[in-house]
Amino acid sequence: MLFEQLSGNLIQGLVLGMVYGMATMGLSLIFGVLQVVNVGHGAFIMVGAFTALTMFQAMGVPPVLAIPMAFIIGMSLGMLFYYGAVKPLVSPSGIGIRKLSARGKGVIAGSVVGVILLMWLTSGFFKVNIAIYLFLGIVFLYAIALYIYGGRRQDKAAELATLLVTFSVGVILEEVVKQLFTSEARGYNWDIGKIDLGITVLPYTKLLAAMGSLAIAVILYLWFNKTRAGMAMRSVVEDDVGARVCGVNVDWQYALSFSLGIGLTVTSGVLLTMFIPVGINPYMGGPYTLKAFVIAVLGGLASPYGAFFGGVVFGLLENGSYTLFANIPGLEPFAMTRFFSFVMLLVILLIRPTGLLKAK
Repeated sequence: MLFEQLSGNLIQGLVLGMVYGMATMGLSLIFGVLQVVNVGHGAFIMVGAFTALTMFQAMGVPPVLAIPMAFIIGMSLGMLFYYGAVKPLVSPSGIGIRKLSARGKGVIAGSVVGVILLMWLTSGFFKVNIAIYLFLGIVFLYAIALYIYGGRRQDKAAELATLLVTFSVGVILEEVVKQLFTSEARGYNWDIGKIDLGITVLPYTKLLAAMGSLAIAVILYLWFNKTRAGMAMRSVVEDDVGARVCGVNVDWQYALSFSLGIGLTVTSGVLLTMFIPVGINPYMGGPYTLKAFVIAVLGGLASPYGAFFGGVVFGLLENGSYTLFANIPGLEPFAMTRFFSFVMLLVILLIRPTGLLKAK
């Protein structure tokens, strides 16, 4: 009986682990190229979850068909946040503040007045939460400050600065989504049947999520190893100075890698809702951020392929240990599962400090 239960849960863990691995690949890609730890990782997973939820409820689009839209949204957010917040810290250039002519100052002043008037006029026609107007106003003022400053630094910022920036981005996303959708937990029901394996029952939605994760991992591997764009990004990882000398646009590779990493992360949010379609809320990303860091370190922090493999291992450990602890009287299996997962992480890192796979 225990053997059948354990075998069934290991199969479930294998399927879940593929999705965990996919959810971590973007985190590892960003760190591998930019050496930036994305602390706001879970917030982007949340954006993908709300993308799937909104398209399913508003347009009747199955979550599997929401994957391309989620990837586009993620790439767009990645570019926006890279050029708006991350680039001044990781890709410094220039020597100082942009000097504005009298005409430039007039244009900026007129733009501020125009935006304020536009918000005041439209507030009478559209029932929009005042917090949205406040957010847009802050973004506009930040854009002006960014234009004047020009994103120019003489020195590359310390790692702590990028941690604070990505944390801030995550908080901003959570609060914006809260204003749009409220903090209430939501979910959807997309049932397309299930398959009975004898020792466990797998819904087809979970299989689709796992197969989608595997397909995306294979596509990313082929892109890195078989295309000129992928090889250019790999050259930046190996030696950004040498890549620049050889004619590679390093600044663009930074932007592309950050955007691609966020695109993968948002896409993983869609896949996770196909596995767990309930509990979708603006603050759902916290547990996934913690698991993603564990998986990334487990598989090699700078290796997207290692992250996928680490996700599979983590899924097996999580589900397998839960089964064993649930059969021991007096133990709380969920808490013990987290304890066991982190103990195994420490053991693996003691044996192999670089993770299961080295960065390549």
